[in-house]
Amino acid sequence: MKQHLLEICYLIGSVTFIIGLKMMGNAKTARNGNLIGAVGMIIAIFGTIFLHKGEVSGMVYGLIFTSIAIGTIIGWMTAKKVQMTKMPELVSMFNGMGGACAALISLIEFTHLQHSGEAATIGTMIAIVAGLVIGSVSFSGSIIAFLKLNGTMNKPLRLPAYNMLNNLVMLGVVVFAGYVAYSGGNMMLAYLLFAAALLYGILFTIPIGGADMPVVISLLNSFTGLAAAFGGFLYGNKVMLTGGILVGSAGTLLTLVMCKAMNRPLSNVIFGAFGAGTAGAAAGGKEVKGTTKEASVSDVAVLMNYSKKVVIVPGYGLAVAQAQHVIHELEMLLEERGVEVKYAIHPVAGRMPGHMNVLLAEANVAYEKLVEMDEINGEFPTTDVVLIVGANDVVNPAAKTNPASPIYGMPILEAENARNIIINKRSMNAGYAGIDNELFYNPKASMFFGDAKKALTELVAELKTM
Repeated sequence: MKQHLLEICYLIGSVTFIIGLKMMGNAKTARNGNLIGAVGMIIAIFGTIFLHKGEVSGMVYGLIFTSIAIGTIIGWMTAKKVQMTKMPELVSMFNGMGGACAALISLIEFTHLQHSGEAATIGTMIAIVAGLVIGSVSFSGSIIAFLKLNGTMNKPLRLPAYNMLNNLVMLGVVVFAGYVAYSGGNMMLAYLLFAAALLYGILFTIPIGGADMPVVISLLNSFTGLAAAFGGFLYGNKVMLTGGILVGSAGTLLTLVMCKAMNRPLSNVIFGAFGAGTAGAAAGGKEVKGTTKEASVSDVAVLMNYSKKVVIVPGYGLAVAQAQHVIHELEMLLEERGVEVKYAIHPVAGRMPGHMNVLLAEANVAYEKLVEMDEINGEFPTTDVVLIVGANDVVNPAAKTNPASPIYGMPILEAENARNIIINKRSMNAGYAGIDNELFYNPKASMFFGDAKKALTELVAELKTM
């Protein structure tokens, strides 16, 4: 009876995961989709705890629920307090914890096998070893991504002959993992494999440059899902398998979309060339020369007030300033005056996939106003004013004109084709990729300096007086 109830719990969990993921594809239903998936996970967890085969002591139950309570409190408080600018770091950290769990499960199961003295099947060993390696890579890689995103490691580090070193380490880990799975290994080999996988995760992520980070986060997320799926194979747990496959496949598809947006093949991510030259090419590329114009708040207000069409390009600076609400107020004010307003969304704007979508959704910006790059690029020539708020690399013409640039070949938002370009930044500092922006020196461009929230608040106030 217990087993049948447990299978029903797992079926409910699997179905809710699929429904929730489907609902997350639309901004209007994403929140409910997340809640449905969470309910399914709760059902699966409690079903596993109470309907598991065999007797479980009260002390074990106490440890389980104490751990759940501690984890729930930490996760809840962290998620409630985190600022939108820190969301990418939080995603990286949570993803890394998922990878660490998968790796620890494999180590524990390896220990059980060693103590039982029973010979494991090759299928069981493959599941254990694969979960250990992939989970470890995801964990260490996600921690490095976290350190890069929060500024602790703000510059890519490239070791001598990095590509060769990275690929040799990866090949060594694969061969070592194959040997452990085939031979059955021992705990010493398991810990050595664990350490080697952690090392590869570090080497894999540490040279990645700023503009490439959203792709890496997505790829590491798919690694965690894959590691969880191997755990599902190991335990014969259908809901764990379903969840892992969904996370892994969704992360992989998103990675491919990100790669397309960056105009880089996935093979470059895996084999170490990804992000190559971000530090060096910026210095070696052609120097940007020219003069910039500065616009006052009244200049920008007049220009927008008499426009028919305005396109807003949001970037990380918008998130840093927490200016999403005031920019929505600006949008509504312009629309009241008959101005058509849209938001141009680059696939890798911000620090993680979908960062700008989430940020603007928080301010209740209508999802229909968020226009993807391929569609909005054709509208820039008919746009009276493009307002760029905190974005840099995703509008940099160097991606099309400078072969020495680390972002060369990356599709960009072609804001330079608009009739007037207003660029809101706190300073002339380079963007996350560490390179100057040729757009600043465009004759049609004007710099609107200041913190995004303060500058946009002043702009809204100025417009209200007209």
